[in-house]
Parts: sequence; C-alpha cells; structure tokens
Amino acid sequence: MIKVVRGDELGERHRRAITEVLVEGFAKDFAYFSKDPERLAAAFEHMLLLPRFHVALVDGEPAGVASLTTGTQECFAPRRAELRRHLGAIHGTISHLVIRSQFLGVPDEARPGLAEIGFVATAPAHRGRGVATALMRDLIAVPGFDTFVLRDIKDTNAAALGLYAKLGFEEYRRRPVTFARRAGFGSYVSMRLS
Repeated sequence: MIKVVRGDELGERHRRAITEVLVEGFAKDFAYFSKDPERLAAAFEHMLLLPRFHVALVDGEPAGVASLTTGTQECFAPRRAELRRHLGAIHGTISHLVIRSQFLGVPDEARPGLAEIGFVATAPAHRGRGVATALMRDLIAVPGFDTFVLRDIKDTNAAALGLYAKLGFEEYRRRPVTFARRAGFGSYVSMRLS
C-alpha cells in the first residue's frame, strides 16, 4: 500500500532517505555535481525544505518524492558552506551558484491559487508500481488550488509526460535546449492542469 505524507510529517530522521530518492530520480541531471549518489545525498540533504516535499511511502519507507510550492515559496535552501564541505571548495561554490540559478525561482505565472509541482522522482526499486501516480493524485487533491503546473520536463521523459497527460495535464510551453545533441534531449516541456 502506498501512503503519501508531507516531508515534515516524517521528520528529520527520514531526511536522508527522502534526499536519496530525489538523488536517484535525478541522477543524470545531478551528475555535474557528482556521480556518487552517497556524496550527492550528503551534499543535498541540508537544503530540502521538508514542508514543501510530499513523500510516497511503501512499507513505511520513502519510495517517491515531489515538491509542491506556491507564490514565492522555494523547495530548496542551499547553503554554500555545506555544499563546499561535501563537494570541495571550488566545485561546492560552483554547485551553489548552479543550484540557485537553475533550481530556484518563481514561475512567471505565479498567482494565488496556482501551485507548482516539481522534482517528481521515484526510487528505482519502486518504478512502474504506481508510486508516482499515487503521489501526483495526492498533490492535485491538495485543497486551495485551481491550477497546477509542472515546468521543464525533458521531452525525452516519455514516462513522466505520459503520466501527467493521463492525469489531465496539458502542454502549455515548449522551450528548445541549446546544444540539444550534447544534452540528449531537444526541449523542456511545461504542463498545466486547471
């Protein structure tokens, strides 16, 4: 059985496990920071704002995660010193700048009633078992919102795009990627559910 709870309801003792699911789900995207998942989890666990993350539990253990933010809320609060401690002085500093420029920021369309869902990830051992579906259904049932957006999904992520479409999300923007051949995908897709 899959149960979805907010990260802060699980508390600090699950912070590392939640971070590990996120790191495993975005391993290719986070490879610039490090290819070592343990090192990445150690570097990133401090920055997760647990009240902004929803966690799908399978047998009481984190199996999927996603963030839910609205207005000017962020889901990460990276600290340069912590990133430097785990990734080294130079790489940690650069990583801090990259995280702030790529993973932080309010959507242009931010307004009351609009929520952004981000960083949807399922642990490899639980993929294809309904974890992401249960997580997404829980998120879009959160009261107080009339619109949900998902920004910057790689156009090659067919599983995610298919799931979101199945849940009623529709594409509203496509942003081409510079150096697409090297990046391995052609554009970022943003989707909306109203």
